[in-house]
Amino acid sequence: MTESSVQPALWPAPYARGAVEATVTVPGSKSVTNRGLILAALAAEPGWLRRPLRSRDSLLMAEALRAMGVGIEETVSSSSAAAGRDGFTGEAWRVIPAGLYGPATVDVGNAGTVMRFLPPVAALADGPVHFDGDPRSYERPLGAVIEALRVLGARIDDEGRGSLPLTVQGGGALDGGSVEIDASSSSQFVSALLLSGARFNQGVEVRHVGSSLPSMPHIRMTVDMLRAVGAQVDEPETGGEPNVWRVSPSALLGRDLTVEPDLSNAQPFLAAALVTGGRVTIPDWPEHTTQPGDALREIFTEMGGSCEWSVTNEGSALTLTGTGRIHGIDVDLSEVGELTPGIAAVAALADSPSTLRGVSHLRLHETDRLAALTKEINELGGDVTETADGLHIRPRPLHGGVFHTYDDHRMATAGSIIGLVVDGVEIENVGTTAKTLPDFPQMWTDMLAGASPGPGAGAGA
Repeated sequence: MTESSVQPALWPAPYARGAVEATVTVPGSKSVTNRGLILAALAAEPGWLRRPLRSRDSLLMAEALRAMGVGIEETVSSSSAAAGRDGFTGEAWRVIPAGLYGPATVDVGNAGTVMRFLPPVAALADGPVHFDGDPRSYERPLGAVIEALRVLGARIDDEGRGSLPLTVQGGGALDGGSVEIDASSSSQFVSALLLSGARFNQGVEVRHVGSSLPSMPHIRMTVDMLRAVGAQVDEPETGGEPNVWRVSPSALLGRDLTVEPDLSNAQPFLAAALVTGGRVTIPDWPEHTTQPGDALREIFTEMGGSCEWSVTNEGSALTLTGTGRIHGIDVDLSEVGELTPGIAAVAALADSPSTLRGVSHLRLHETDRLAALTKEINELGGDVTETADGLHIRPRPLHGGVFHTYDDHRMATAGSIIGLVVDGVEIENVGTTAKTLPDFPQMWTDMLAGASPGPGAGAGA
């Protein structure tokens, strides 16, 4: 499914009449796919991305790089040489670096990775690159990246807005050097500068000067992926200065990258097992990963489920089993904020209150997620209040009604979780899930095809 696919205005969220029993194969990680595309585009030689996520956000990234001259060939690899050493079969993208150039136009949609990661790339292009996007993208924080790039030598025309739309006047190279940035509202500000830093003449030194830094796992992901393509990165976690990251100037290697499943997008399916007292298995769950979604194992266990990670001849997998009983939780989600909507949905069905903390930055995401979750859960009969940095959720009997998404994919999946055990929930614009999880409605329906009578039937209704 693509963003333009026709979806009914209101989608009746499927109601589980028993315990969900399913194996769900989750598409690749958006965060890994989009970082991988940029690093491959900036490399000195061609590379491969295998099992990339094909969604609105990743396709916007690919089209933007193509507009600046990068070759991206979409293939289906088999047991031929293109399949790689592991005999991988499936979709693969061949990325062929080239001299970046303008004039070019980039549509960022409402993708934070595209609007923040690509202006530094555009500064390396020879010619102007214009950025525009969805109306909500104009409201999302970008000024810190713009100002940092100016300090590093870039020319950017934004008419003083500090936001989209804007034009990067690429000069074919960028001096780079040291820069201070307040990344309190998004760790993507740091990742944006690091990803292109090896191609800057002096490399880059990024010093975070804000009071907090959310979503640290995503910065660790950026650092790990940079090192995997040959970049030298100094970071706080390896004895470096606190809140300072350095990337030395160097050529980047083309590599063969297999994209992990998107663990955050596995959340609604694991939640289905938790709230219905069922059992859901996610194949290819990595043993070691920097994805924030890996925290679900601990969080959902504390909320009443049990997780089992296993390795078979077919590969690794994670299985979550629920009992139909859901416990409230008091948890700091500052490092894994993108999981908040799904956790809030589960918490609304629990047997005790929950407090979700450390996520004030979610007010600046695809929508104000804290306000949206409060409004939508309360309109179904819930009792949610906003705090300074999160939500307090007191479970109440819920009823059916319309769950609005505000063009936010994680709002759509959160409403679908509630709809599993609350009959009559309708999701407005479920098509917005195409941002990172193509074909979600069909995947959700297929998962429920394996539902069987169990202890979770009708829970929370």
